[in-house]
Amino acid sequence: MPSFVIPDKCDGCKDLDKTACQHICPNDLMVLDKKTDKAYNQDPEMCWECYNCVKICPTQAVEVRGYADFVPLGASVTALRSSEDILWTIQFRSKEIKPKRFKFPIRRGVAEGQAQPFDHYPTGDDDLKSPTLMCEPDGLNTEKGPVKMDKIPKLK
Repeated sequence: MPSFVIPDKCDGCKDLDKTACQHICPNDLMVLDKKTDKAYNQDPEMCWECYNCVKICPTQAVEVRGYADFVPLGASVTALRSSEDILWTIQFRSKEIKPKRFKFPIRRGVAEGQAQPFDHYPTGDDDLKSPTLMCEPDGLNTEKGPVKMDKIPKLK
């Protein structure tokens, strides 16, 4: 389900030119309405449901309705981000059921623009643009990395 902004909670990131959700959306869907100073999803059908806007929103104004295999029908999913982890809360439609909360650590120790492969499968390269950055197990025999199409032998 695509993300949506709760207007009562959105403060437009304190009248900045670009909101946090605009900055992080990989599909450039989030827009700031200058008249109301509220963000909104301009094309919900194109939403990738990556949850980036949900996690980054400082006022918890962005929500995503989860699929039935993740949360029951009518439940909502919100995220509260701290400097150490993200607390996910699932609020069920029935108020008789207590909300479920899950806490997950965020990535630490990796500078912005860099990546850290799985510790047990190091690549020796932490540049995001490197073709050697892959984290496949040795059992898949992928130690050579990607192969360019012009290097593949032609069949006769």
